[in-house]
Amino acid sequence: MPQPFILASGSDIRAKLLMQANIDHEVVKPRVDEEMIKQALLAEAAPCRDVADALAEMKARKVSEKHPGALVLGCDQVLDLRGTLLSKPENINAAIDQLKSLQGDRHSLLSAAVICEDGKPIWRHVGQVRLRMRTISESYITDYVTRNWDSIQHAVGCYKLEEEGVRLFSSIEGDYFHVLGMPLLELINYLTLRGDLAS
Repeated sequence: MPQPFILASGSDIRAKLLMQANIDHEVVKPRVDEEMIKQALLAEAAPCRDVADALAEMKARKVSEKHPGALVLGCDQVLDLRGTLLSKPENINAAIDQLKSLQGDRHSLLSAAVICEDGKPIWRHVGQVRLRMRTISESYITDYVTRNWDSIQHAVGCYKLEEEGVRLFSSIEGDYFHVLGMPLLELINYLTLRGDLAS
């Protein structure tokens, strides 16, 4: 790419998506107090969509300010359960409780991405996926979380659709890449229109 491209994220799956799409990039983990920003926004009754967008921008901006001339991509994903933002669980019991609250109901994953250049946002997108979770027995939820804790403990919603988590759902409406935490097709379209990617 003509300009250096940086992923401001510690997410392995996001880095893997860029690599598989043959988008040359460097990874720089942003130092951002996500929880403080999230709580401040929620205290102002910010919609879940705005929380995801603000966190993605903060990550991109923070790294962009230290890497002039580069395009810096920040991403964030939140779970919206009927207007309430659910965060990553702190432990196994919290994960079990969270899945119990989701089962038999519908929720949304909001996947935000912001590109900054020289500390200023130049592109943003928030993708939404609607998911309906099956009605599941408490014993299966407990077994699922215990069996998969190492993998799902950092996943919004305590599941990964690319793994056993797909068994929890009866329907999914939306882009699979949004579920994985990156609006990849929209990103590729933007970079292609800019001339940064060959088409």
